[in-house]
Amino acid sequence: MDRKTIRFTVNDEPIELTVAVNRFLSEVLREDLELTGTKVGCDVGVCGCCTVLMGGELACSCLIPAVRADGTEVRTIEGVADGDALHPVQTAFVECGAVQCGFCTPAMVLASISLLDEIPNPDKGQIREALHGNYCRCTGYIKIIDAIELAAKRMGEAG
Repeated sequence: MDRKTIRFTVNDEPIELTVAVNRFLSEVLREDLELTGTKVGCDVGVCGCCTVLMGGELACSCLIPAVRADGTEVRTIEGVADGDALHPVQTAFVECGAVQCGFCTPAMVLASISLLDEIPNPDKGQIREALHGNYCRCTGYIKIIDAIELAAKRMGEAG
């Protein structure tokens, strides 16, 4: 089996790994780096549970060969908090009850952060659009939308 050494940054930590060229980024994150916040639901890029930020853009890590991460920066849910201080989006998710089983939550938080970085004060339509492709079977999205609106408000007040 062909293998390749890749060098990339994960949550601000430089990483060098030799991986099989047919392995996906989600597998490397979960199995090799033990970053289990990245979930795998459908394995075909539909559910969004495997979402990470790669090069600052949302990406389905279950579809990306790990070798494509070579030279990039990847952020997982484990890299969102600042030490013990949760990101404002994480805090809002907890306060609004947007965390149910937690399976989709890491991807929802990353999608929310990406949205708020681009649109600091999104309307409900923009929030729904940003969450498109991230499926939640527990909350019905209402509390998730409430949490994003709360985070946007707080981040706007702090900025």
